[in-house]
Amino acid sequence: MKKTVVLYPGLAVGHFVPMMQLADILLEEGYAVVAALIDITMEQNIPFAAAVDRVTASKPSITFHTLPRIHNPPTVTNDVQLLLGYFELMRRYNKHLHEFLSSLPPRSIHSVIMDSLSNVALDITKELGIPAYSFFTSNASTLAVFLQLPWVRTESQPSFKELGDATLNLQGVPPMPASHLIEEMLEDPESEIYKAMTNSLSKNLEADGILVNTFTSLEARAVEALTDPQFLPKSEIKMPMLLCVGPLVEDAAETKEKHQCLAWLNEQPEHSVVFLCFGSTGAGNHSEVQLKEIAVGLESSGHRFLWVVRAPLGDNPEKAFGVHADPDLHTLLPEGFLERTKGRGLVVKLWAPQVDVLRHKAIGAFMTHCGWNSILEGIMAGVPMLCWPLYAEQKMNKVFMVEEAEIGLEVVGWQEGLVKAEEVEAKVRLVLDSKERR
Repeated sequence: MKKTVVLYPGLAVGHFVPMMQLADILLEEGYAVVAALIDITMEQNIPFAAAVDRVTASKPSITFHTLPRIHNPPTVTNDVQLLLGYFELMRRYNKHLHEFLSSLPPRSIHSVIMDSLSNVALDITKELGIPAYSFFTSNASTLAVFLQLPWVRTESQPSFKELGDATLNLQGVPPMPASHLIEEMLEDPESEIYKAMTNSLSKNLEADGILVNTFTSLEARAVEALTDPQFLPKSEIKMPMLLCVGPLVEDAAETKEKHQCLAWLNEQPEHSVVFLCFGSTGAGNHSEVQLKEIAVGLESSGHRFLWVVRAPLGDNPEKAFGVHADPDLHTLLPEGFLERTKGRGLVVKLWAPQVDVLRHKAIGAFMTHCGWNSILEGIMAGVPMLCWPLYAEQKMNKVFMVEEAEIGLEVVGWQEGLVKAEEVEAKVRLVLDSKERR
């Protein structure tokens, strides 16, 4: 009988997709793979539900098991309570996960691999005596920061928010401003969300190992720090085994009908197009004012562009997990912009096949929100990047890209809340006009 690896993914598309890429590797190694899914409806989280449908159809070798729905689940929306609601949801699902793992044949389970934000499930695997691994979908540099944060600040010291742009000097990573930490760590240290995030970060240390979606040659400094026995300040705390399992990048689309933008790219010269795309969730949507600034900058640059545009969220942040409105390009973009740039530029609504686009020979630059999946896709495609972080750990990723790996150039206007057209123009020209970019 094959040993079974049980995957316990989170609810974010950016976490689910690389875990399913990891499943392919496990299958090749001869394991049976079962994915235990939380019962979330299409109405509650459209991007995640659509990703599950896509993966279940394309990966028949993986067994998918949906855990029973819990009664009165906490609301999971894209607001300040997102993580608190998520942590509570995962805690309530522990009972169903326990029942499912107990139902599998005795001694058939090799291990459980869980999303790092779902690590409350470590209580269940420990109770059942099953080896368990935390799957960290961002990079080793971010992991190094996260694992040190609970020990960096003492009660008598200022909060990270009070430190502002003061420099944090942490092991394994370049110096970075305290303001670049994730928003939850910039809250009041006595707040519920700060304590919940700190507990979650520390919980990863209870795993038998931490799997990271990276590779050693890319992040040698961070990996060396994470594998140093003296990495954590308290000697009684031991670092779990670190396993670099990346790069886990989605395969190119195998659909019979190719997206219209690929046919357009076929007509463009090599390395002549800047591709602008800012993630798969509503959190990456720009305001109407920002969209117009980008448009003016692209038009003034004189360069070719492929731009994925979504409608602003406005006053409804919960739309981040719901239906994305079809953007009215003629309203959102400057008058006459589409007509004036026709042939030189292409604006795509909502979505484009990012892996296919980045690997196309016409792409010469990638303006990105610095999500780790997108960064890896850019790296594997060999495309220079323009770094425009928006949320989560993306500001930390930007530091790694610019200061450590030197694979990106910062679009600095994000720090003022609005990137002006002049900077968009200048940065696009700098990358596409540079003779040293490759």
